[in-house]
Amino acid sequence: MLRVVVESAKGLPKNKLGSTPDPVASIIFKDEKKKTKSIDSEVNPVWNEVLQFDLKGSALDSSSYIDVIVKDYETIGKDKFLGSAKISLKDLATGQVKSSPSHDVALVNEKGQAIGATVSLLIRYDPPANAAPKPNDPQEGATAGDSVEGGGEERDEDFIDVGQSGYAGGVSSNGQPGNPNQRLVRSTRKWNRPLANKPQDFQIRVRIIEGRQLPGNNIKPVVKVNVCGQTHRTRIRRGNNPFFDEMFFYNVNMLPLDLFDQSISFRVYDSFSLRADSLMGDFKVAIGFIYDGPDHSVMRKWLLLNDPDDYSSGARGYLKVSMFIVGTGDEPPVEKRDVSDDQDDIESNLLMPAGVTLRWVTLSLKVFRAEDIPQMDDAFAQSVKDMFGGDGNKKNLVDPFVEARFAGKKLCTQVIEKNANPEWNQMLNLQVKFPSMCEQIKLTIFDWDRLTRNDSIGTTYLNLGKIASSGGEIEDEHAGYGFSQSRKTGESEVGFLPAFGPCYVNLYGSPREFTGLPDPYEELNYGKGEGVAYRGRILVELSTKLEGKPDKTVDAIPSDDILVAQKYQRRRKYCLCAVFHSASMLQEPGEPIQFEVSIGNYGNKLDTTCKPLSSTTQYSCAVFDGNHYYYLPWADIKPVVVITSFWEDISHRLDAVNIILYISERLQSNITAMKTAILAKASDNRLAEIWLRLVNQLIDDLDRFKVPDLEGQSNLTALDIQIKKLRDNALQTIMEGADRMRDELADIKNTLVDIEGWLDKLKQLADEPQNSMPDVIIWMLRGETRVAYSRIPAHQLLYSTYSEQACGQFCGRTRTILMQYPMDKNKGLKVPVQIRVNVWLGLSAHEKKFNTFSEGTFSVFAELYENQAYMLGKWGTTGLGLRHKYSDVTGKLKLKQEYFMPPRGWEWEGEWFIDPEKGLLTEADAGHTEFIDEVFQNETRFPGGEWKPAAEPYADVNGEKTQNPGEMECPAGWSWEDEWAVDDNRAVDEKGWEYGITIPPDEKPKSWVPAEKMYHVHRRRRVVRPRKRSAAGTTAEKRDQGDPEGWEFSSLIGWKFHRKVRSTDTIRRRRWRRKMAPADRLGASAIFKLEGALGVDTDEKRKDEKVDASKPFGANTPTVSCSFDRSHVYHLRIYIYQARNLVAMDKDSFSDPYAHVSFLHMSQTTETMKATLNPTWDQTLIFHNMEIYGDPQNIAHYPPDVVLEFYDNDQVGKHELLGRSMCVPLVKLNPGMDQTPQLLWSPITHKGRRAGEVLVAAELILTDKGIGMDLPLVPPKRAENLYMVPQGIRPVVQLMAIEILAWGLRNMKTYQLATVSSPSLVVECGGEVVQSAVIKNMKKSPNFPGSVLFLKVLLPKEEMYTPPIVLKVIDHRPFGRKPVVGQCTIDTLEEFRCDPYIIQKSSMSSKGNCCLYRTLTTREKETVDWWSKFYASIGDQEKCRPYLQKGYDTLKVYDNELEEIPEFKQLTDFCRTFKLKRGKNEDGDDDPSVVGEFKGSFKVYPLSDDPGVALPPRQFRELPKSGPQECLVRIYVVRGIDLQPKDNNGQCDPYMKIALGKKSIEDRDNYLPNTTNPVFGRMFEMTCFLPEDKDLKISVYDYDLLSRDEKVGETVIDLENRFLSRFGSYYFFLLSGINQWRDQLKPSQILQNLARLKGVPPPMTEDNGNTLSFNGEQYTLAQFVCLFSWMPGMEEDKQKTDVHYRSLDGDGNFNWRFIFGFEYLPAEQLCLVSKKEHFWSLDKTEFRIPPKLIVQIWDNDKFSLDDYLGTVELDLCNLTPPAKTPEKCSLGMMEVILDAEPHKSDLTNSLFAQQSVRGWWPCVIEQDGKEVLGGKVEMTLEIVAENEVDGKPAGKGRDEPNMNPKLDFPNRPDTSFFWFTNPCKTMKFILCRKFKCMFIGLILLILVLLFIGILLYSLPVRTNRRRIEGQIVLNKIPIKEINR
Repeated sequence: MLRVVVESAKGLPKNKLGSTPDPVASIIFKDEKKKTKSIDSEVNPVWNEVLQFDLKGSALDSSSYIDVIVKDYETIGKDKFLGSAKISLKDLATGQVKSSPSHDVALVNEKGQAIGATVSLLIRYDPPANAAPKPNDPQEGATAGDSVEGGGEERDEDFIDVGQSGYAGGVSSNGQPGNPNQRLVRSTRKWNRPLANKPQDFQIRVRIIEGRQLPGNNIKPVVKVNVCGQTHRTRIRRGNNPFFDEMFFYNVNMLPLDLFDQSISFRVYDSFSLRADSLMGDFKVAIGFIYDGPDHSVMRKWLLLNDPDDYSSGARGYLKVSMFIVGTGDEPPVEKRDVSDDQDDIESNLLMPAGVTLRWVTLSLKVFRAEDIPQMDDAFAQSVKDMFGGDGNKKNLVDPFVEARFAGKKLCTQVIEKNANPEWNQMLNLQVKFPSMCEQIKLTIFDWDRLTRNDSIGTTYLNLGKIASSGGEIEDEHAGYGFSQSRKTGESEVGFLPAFGPCYVNLYGSPREFTGLPDPYEELNYGKGEGVAYRGRILVELSTKLEGKPDKTVDAIPSDDILVAQKYQRRRKYCLCAVFHSASMLQEPGEPIQFEVSIGNYGNKLDTTCKPLSSTTQYSCAVFDGNHYYYLPWADIKPVVVITSFWEDISHRLDAVNIILYISERLQSNITAMKTAILAKASDNRLAEIWLRLVNQLIDDLDRFKVPDLEGQSNLTALDIQIKKLRDNALQTIMEGADRMRDELADIKNTLVDIEGWLDKLKQLADEPQNSMPDVIIWMLRGETRVAYSRIPAHQLLYSTYSEQACGQFCGRTRTILMQYPMDKNKGLKVPVQIRVNVWLGLSAHEKKFNTFSEGTFSVFAELYENQAYMLGKWGTTGLGLRHKYSDVTGKLKLKQEYFMPPRGWEWEGEWFIDPEKGLLTEADAGHTEFIDEVFQNETRFPGGEWKPAAEPYADVNGEKTQNPGEMECPAGWSWEDEWAVDDNRAVDEKGWEYGITIPPDEKPKSWVPAEKMYHVHRRRRVVRPRKRSAAGTTAEKRDQGDPEGWEFSSLIGWKFHRKVRSTDTIRRRRWRRKMAPADRLGASAIFKLEGALGVDTDEKRKDEKVDASKPFGANTPTVSCSFDRSHVYHLRIYIYQARNLVAMDKDSFSDPYAHVSFLHMSQTTETMKATLNPTWDQTLIFHNMEIYGDPQNIAHYPPDVVLEFYDNDQVGKHELLGRSMCVPLVKLNPGMDQTPQLLWSPITHKGRRAGEVLVAAELILTDKGIGMDLPLVPPKRAENLYMVPQGIRPVVQLMAIEILAWGLRNMKTYQLATVSSPSLVVECGGEVVQSAVIKNMKKSPNFPGSVLFLKVLLPKEEMYTPPIVLKVIDHRPFGRKPVVGQCTIDTLEEFRCDPYIIQKSSMSSKGNCCLYRTLTTREKETVDWWSKFYASIGDQEKCRPYLQKGYDTLKVYDNELEEIPEFKQLTDFCRTFKLKRGKNEDGDDDPSVVGEFKGSFKVYPLSDDPGVALPPRQFRELPKSGPQECLVRIYVVRGIDLQPKDNNGQCDPYMKIALGKKSIEDRDNYLPNTTNPVFGRMFEMTCFLPEDKDLKISVYDYDLLSRDEKVGETVIDLENRFLSRFGSYYFFLLSGINQWRDQLKPSQILQNLARLKGVPPPMTEDNGNTLSFNGEQYTLAQFVCLFSWMPGMEEDKQKTDVHYRSLDGDGNFNWRFIFGFEYLPAEQLCLVSKKEHFWSLDKTEFRIPPKLIVQIWDNDKFSLDDYLGTVELDLCNLTPPAKTPEKCSLGMMEVILDAEPHKSDLTNSLFAQQSVRGWWPCVIEQDGKEVLGGKVEMTLEIVAENEVDGKPAGKGRDEPNMNPKLDFPNRPDTSFFWFTNPCKTMKFILCRKFKCMFIGLILLILVLLFIGILLYSLPVRTNRRRIEGQIVLNKIPIKEINR
């Protein structure tokens, strides 16, 4: 049987039209073809199907193969070919493996070209029973055994599991083996070439791509990778899902087998944590495992991280990596990036460490039913049925089915046609590896379409991180299944597997209304973005099974489970009331506006399937607020929305959520107060007080406010119980941590991180996964079009009887909401409307509790409109057309007064009366103080004729007839400002006319042009007249009530109505209302009894019996309003002091900012500040007589927000928004309250990003009408109507001095295609400005001529209020042009503050600081040189041992740049480098681009207010010359570390290239071959002029003989910073050690500078310069000359002695001399060997090996191989002391040296120190696995330096010159040993020596045997005699004695 598992494919191409294929895979084996199922619209399909081929008893042959063909399935027509692959079955046929995984097999097209797609299969072969085994076939690699599940029963399907995930190691670090039930499959090892048994060069490349689900809060993860003792680390990232994308290279030279036994270690740390728990996760993978992979690589795999000390802890996050091994000559594989990770089969790309178990688990998702699914199909067919009397039902125009996706797998339920409330009752079994890295189960409801693609109805997710938790023993035998969402301690005891429901999950997406047009918000239905409307809900249940495998992937739910789910669907009635207090910040008036509130599908007025409710407000027209925005004039009558709905009672879940949120909100408020105190630099006592209050309140809240118990609660699920345990444990842990923190009294600022971590944890605990109550959605509608929305979670509004804290945050509280546009691509750039609404939501059983929250008086009215038309000079019903005589407000629904019926529980109160709707009768000039009336004068003609007045000579802009301007009267309360005049400031001719042509059937032109043509037949011109509102205008307007009969008029049906009749009006209407009252007088809660419509036209019903209750748009429902008896008058003051770091909107690097400030229905605008990003307005905006309805106490607790919108004022074009900020005013119910608002920084956001800050405060003061005596004093005026921020609120300032060191400009980019040639610097701070001198020529000298600028300015004493310093660079160009070419903002001045009377060291003057050590130098030995000092400085004790023992001084070697060393202060002690930026970049993005650098510094210090006090001393003194200075630069290149290889052998041939200014040095001739860690040891010297040539570029290139040299890397060093900073060059001069470092100045010059600075006499030299006197001390000067000794190198030389033949006693005498020449590095204590690696190598490679001498003893044989007798290996640097006599020579003397640590060995053991050694050393041979003594050798070892060789000549062996010492021929025995001629000697030296003991023992044995034989011979006679004597004696013994 041959079984093929078709797993998946990746990267399938789309067709030419761009549509996604429907792939199907075919497997062909010996003309037999089988197919998988097709998968719809998928480029990364996952089949996981098993295709079986019956071999019919025959075995596979080695030539067998299968063809894999992937096609695009077509319903009609032939399937389209996508790609194919051929896979050989040779390995299966030979019996090497039983199953063969083939992952990522490349697919090719018809031409054999790769298409970029891959397919993954698993092939298993079960040979027939009669197949003969093949034992002689070679076995390569490991084979995969069969997996056995529990119970010992073998599962045939287990081969599917192979390859889904693999272990990366065999045994865990603690010795525990991996799971025996988990199969480990390793593919056959395939070598590119035979690997020799010798060390080879390999390069291991590791790419860290990204991490996911790393545990912890507010973490900064870093990954450390260790390979063969080499460690690299990534950059520090932030967040739980960091992206790294970093590559590491590791070069090793090892035996292949040794390398494959090594491992790669990945460890993820939290760099933010300094505690022992900073290790977040660990993973180890064997290098051999990687080498076994395709191309010796593991590409883009996920690693499951775990705790190395506790494998049962489960997953600790995931890490995505690529790893591959490159040998000499190998080409590295190409890494192929993922197209989409969303639909990738993540589980198949997951690697796990040994000891961490991944089990196949089954996620059983039970899909019971759905409800409230909207219409998705066109109603055309249903309309046809209606026409012919059929039964049409629009409500069920949908064919739904559910699709579940998880980890690349997809299952679907059945399709239920034409049912909006389907019941599937199906179970989807998803089998996945667990724990899974995929976090979410994606549930999507689709509408099935027969012809077109399926449409998504809505999408939701089940987040496994929220419905499962790691830790604890889930079952006794299944531990460690969990997720990374569990963070710290406390959750280990409450771990649980994924579980959910039965519970409804809600779907959100695009609006429910169906149209035949394409849905612009369709993406929302796929879960992309925030859904704007409720789209239905699904009842699901999720359970996890660890054992077994389901029989079916889709199965029916048992009937018992369906009955159990019924109890979870019990509904209770909920009541919702929303009172709209204001709607403001409207951008434009437009059509009438109304608001709709819905929860679920209850309240949706545009959905005809929903029950009509009082869910909408009345239509209102927007009124101008007099400044910038529009608002709805609701005044004292506020619209009310009432909704009743039915949902499950989940109060036990939402109460817990609200309690935790209540605790977190209080904690958040305290954290904000603490941060503000830290920013304001509060005293330590004040800070401690705030901190203690925070901790105490947190502990008290956690102790008092407990989460509700679940006992007795209904609808409890298993997840409810587990989450309750989880929350209790986590809250208890937080409380214990806070209690412990309070007791420990730690550093307050350091505890802030832990406290914020607690806050994040509380917010996580407040996330309720089983929230089945839909969100409350508020829509703003213009006419019948949805414009803006806002979603409010229901739990925020829900009332609870459990406790006050369990009520929602905004339950019964008035809140401000900024609504947003659906799918707003501008991310809130514009606010469509700001509403202030009070919402209460609660159970109907608790509706009376609403009375305590309600304000005002609720009124309920039935209303209808009476319509009339103007025909033949009379008003009547004739001519109404489609509008009915009595209708609703839209005119579409026919109504009659006599057929209205009040809802149940309500009764009429009074009769019908006329009540005009004032909210719809607003005129165009409403809210304006100035207005311009316009009239268009029209004329017509025939083509070419004369112009004559038109039939309607005067019309409005829309062409409708209007009055003659001369007859128009000025409205009451207004006065004319001017006469009627022609408006010629338009696209018109000189007389104001514009011309057009009429094209039938139109009666008027569609467009107008300013030039007259012969064919024009129409023309018009605009005449205008301005008017202004008078002081009494408001009163007059209020007296004007319009038509006395209540009529409102309009020109056409559907147009806006107005109060006064006009001659052009043709339609009029008036509103009739009738009040209703509750029958049982329940108070405000009676409004919840309103349900359904009030009535319909019964006459219409008789004519058509089949009337749908929801047939018309918005069935007539009662209108509810809340009226307030009186309003409260408030006085508002908003103090805007300044802003900082605004976005630069202009290309000149600045903006012209101003602010629109809005509060409810009023707004004002600040003044505009020119060309600044840090404006200081210092302005108070005063809002007089603010009428606000509602209880002042509620206003004090929940005040309306002040909204500040900042704009850039552009002279041309539209003003651009800079950002938006919110501010909460301080409410004073008594004007005399002794409380002052505090200016605070509020963030400014722009498109969801931070865009600056504004310093603002506001106070809202309650006043009585007409009384302003108690108000605060009016702030002082700076100009007309411009008030300043008053004293007491504005920051307290003091006179400060700012010294600016303006050193120069660097790297300035061009501006407007011209170079910056003559710039100057402008410094602004606190309104003061100072400008530097102009740089005459930037190319010659980029420094400013006058370096120091001085500025006196008043600055706030508190640092948080300090304005920034703004730097502007102005270029002086011809013709007086001075553009700003760059700017920089310095936010904080804290680091520049100083005490002017403390003299600080100047950088340049203190560069001569030196330290002379009085240690006298001595003449070191030749083993010590500069390299010894270097290695001693970097801590390499092996290479510098003698140097450290002498106690010499060392260098200070830093691991990174000097700028990164904290004590060097980034080399900015003299001046700093500030980046200059310029407005928007070239791409138009808001991120400004860097255009240059400013070098300078600042000093800020206070000045005395007394002008008589002298100024403090200046801070910038003794400055260096600012002009160009010629400098000598010496570059010492010591070595390179871990250079990136550039050659195929994994090595590099590096050399240096140095560029400075226009000069460069290329050291190509001195390249170092074949190394990635070169030791250059080179010095380069160059001259330059600073500051022009300040950038020193040091590059490393790879030498190539034939091709172009490649750059390995480069770095740039700012020489100017090093030259000007006192840290830039070393200032400690060490007089001990080798090659003391020298400064660029002579020591005498340095001492002279130091003496001048300290005011002491200059140094004096005596004794011919050997003695120096300085500052009363006397020093001895000495000089040490470093000599380097080099020995000529020689090739490896193996030497041997002559043969001592026929040694009789095993002793050999030689007297033989070995001579070896080698190069020795004393500092490194290594031998340097240079040789070619291969015979074809061009260059020699240097190797450093330890100096060792190996001596071996062999027995010479004439006719056979020589016999090995023993060896001794001597380390010449750590020589084993020899024995003086052979008796003392043993193996123990070698073991003492081996046990000693290398770095602790004595220098006296070195042969290089002893020069000569003589004695005995033991030779070792291994027998039976043990080392035994193989002999002893006596040698004399002597080291002869190169300079002594000529003085001590000697020859090899006993050759001439035989001297030093002279070696005579050895004294060997005269008688030679030969067995045939000397048999006696044979006995003596062979038999006696080897078998002597055996012979002696044999003789003794014979003697003993003879003795025993003689003894036995005589024994029978003796025995018989004793037997007779014994009988006689026994008879004589008394009986009692016998008994005794």
